Amino acid sequence: MAKLEKTMSGSFNNLLSRIENGILNSSATASLEEKSDFSYNGARCSVRVFERYSMLGGNRASLSVTLFQGAADAPVRVSAIASGGSQAMFFKLNTFGEQAFLQILEDLL
Repeated sequence: MAKLEKTMSGSFNNLLSRIENGILNSSATASLEEKSDFSYNGARCSVRVFERYSMLGGNRASLSVTLFQGAADAPVRVSAIASGGSQAMFFKLNTFGEQAFLQILEDLL
């Protein structure tokens, strides 16, 4: 697994839209598998799970992205974890797909 965590300023909605569109437009095989949005007392949280085929790894990789904002003007925390792009039964081999998928998000941020 590969992980990225970052604190961002700016509009929560604009950041979420930039991430969704950027990832979906990055590859013909990229898809948004599921999403969840909720808020409570001014805090917001959005979760997106993307998948794509990794030609280099010869398999599918997933990328889970979570955005959290504690209040309307607070910074947005971004946490992303890529997985599923390895090969082998008992240990991880060939994690290129995970790293490449996470790099797309890092470039968008």
